[in-house]
Amino acid sequence: MANTTTLFALLCFLLLLLLSKTANGDAHILETNTTNRNATRPRPPWPPGIHFHTVQLPSLFPSNTCRPSPSISKDGLESKGAILPVLHLHGPCAQAQQQQQQHKPTADETLRQDESRVKTIQSRYRNAVAGADDVSVMKDSSTTIPAKDGATLGGANYFVTVGVGTPAQQQSLIFDTGSDLTWTQCQPCVRSCYKQQEKIFDPSSSASYRNVSCSSASCSALASATSMFHSIIGILINQVRIKPGCSSSTCVYGIQYGDSSYSVGFYGTEKITLTTSTGGVFNNFFFGCGQNNQGLFRGTAGLLGLGRDKVSFVSQTARKYRKRFSYCLPSTSSDTGFLTFGGGASTTKSVKYTPLSASSAGTSFYGLDITAISVGGQKLPISATVFSTAGGVIDSGAVISRLPPAAYSALRSAFRQQMSSYPLGKPRSILDTCYDFSSYDVVSVPGISFFFAGGVEVEIGAVGILYGFSISQVCLAFKGNDDASEVAVFGNVQQRTMEVVYDGARGRVGFAGGGCN
Repeated sequence: MANTTTLFALLCFLLLLLLSKTANGDAHILETNTTNRNATRPRPPWPPGIHFHTVQLPSLFPSNTCRPSPSISKDGLESKGAILPVLHLHGPCAQAQQQQQQHKPTADETLRQDESRVKTIQSRYRNAVAGADDVSVMKDSSTTIPAKDGATLGGANYFVTVGVGTPAQQQSLIFDTGSDLTWTQCQPCVRSCYKQQEKIFDPSSSASYRNVSCSSASCSALASATSMFHSIIGILINQVRIKPGCSSSTCVYGIQYGDSSYSVGFYGTEKITLTTSTGGVFNNFFFGCGQNNQGLFRGTAGLLGLGRDKVSFVSQTARKYRKRFSYCLPSTSSDTGFLTFGGGASTTKSVKYTPLSASSAGTSFYGLDITAISVGGQKLPISATVFSTAGGVIDSGAVISRLPPAAYSALRSAFRQQMSSYPLGKPRSILDTCYDFSSYDVVSVPGISFFFAGGVEVEIGAVGILYGFSISQVCLAFKGNDDASEVAVFGNVQQRTMEVVYDGARGRVGFAGGGCN
């Protein structure tokens, strides 16, 4: 009996020892999983019903190789409209086409430029809604338009390539919903041209180029699209100080952006070729032929204006495309997106449309009425008047979305609460809610949705919630405005990978998920 008891006790001891080792082993594995970068971070202990994204942290940062989007079928899209590949100015897809390397701004520089752009948008919008003249003051009386080397067009980092002239000369143009005038650098560059990746457009080699008369109605219409003074302030071209709007008998344009970049030259008409397979050729297109251009436009030839003014590309091609276009911005600078006119991918997808805001009528901006924001699937307690006080716009060139102070405060508070299991990092640049993810490759992030007029909910993609400086400093990609009277801006980080559809003829903007990447 004693032997039996002793044997039983020994077996129990061995069993307890085995269980102890197993438990200790599991604890060690769990500890490794929470400290090793190659491990998967478990979902934070959120209450039931919290909606979240699982984010692979490497997906927030670009690759060194070009990754064309497999979701874009050019043959399938061109049957419904015209499609142009969209590339990021600083990604490997663009660099493969460039003859010279351009300065690649740091993340901090990008956000500083973005701040300049947004301030300009807010000022222009405020003046336009108030009915004031929308002008950019040209301060320097000796040179009229100040040159500022290294200045850029804010965060407008995406470009397409179009044909200009007869025969067509390929030109890469930044596309921008916050601008109206389309322009490209032109020979002979009588004052100044910056370096660009293609040969500078030569109107003397085109059979279809024509100057616009300074006495024409088309010349008079430039003021609303270029923020140009028709006053004693002159524009310096070829060392000659002249009155805006006319040089001899030729119409002159002058446009200056919020960062002091500018383009000055002759206003003309030319043939623009998007694609020949769908009839995307437009004769007598009004554009700027730049003879004095300054600011680092990063190797592109100029700008494609997609605003709402009557001189914009959207308005000039309205007879064919009915003011309908869409784009999908890629998830990182290593990927590709698309810009379509007329039909495009959106015709085959479920698009959620919200009407353009009434307050933006008569402006160049695409205004949106924001009604609410949710974090983790739960709407934030924000009064509707917080959003309606100043209104909102969507912009392809602004990087980080700007929100009314009260709305951002609520968003930040809810986001920080639901991310409390992750270590906070130091604020960076204009962003104040940052995390140190150096121990993880995968994190769980609460979903964020915007609600617009008409009951439209737009869920922000996982790549639109975070902005990464480095793996140890990944920040919430939103910022609060300084004042409640400043218009909210829905920026391009939040638009990534979704198809954004602009339907000007019906006065609405739509959103469809899974546009590219």
